[in-house]
Amino acid sequence: MSSNELIKKIEALNEWEQIIEDAKQQADELREAIKEEMAVRDTEELIVGNYIIRWTSILSNRFDTTSFKKKYGEIYKQFTKQVSSRRFTISC
Repeated sequence: MSSNELIKKIEALNEWEQIIEDAKQQADELREAIKEEMAVRDTEELIVGNYIIRWTSILSNRFDTTSFKKKYGEIYKQFTKQVSSRRFTISC
């Protein structure tokens, strides 16, 4: 593949990534507007036409690795393994 072809692909990729970012922002704005309406109606579930919208509170338990690492550093090291991965970036 020539340099010109690579440049065209990079530019096309940049354009598509911008389109995706703009679409995600619009989707987030719509999601927030729906959440605001549900907050105004003081409801966690709303039926609108064929849609059921739920915005519910969920409790979950998460493991606090930072605190564990501080308190039990040696044990943390025993159960930590190194993982290899590859990162793809394009910069100007």
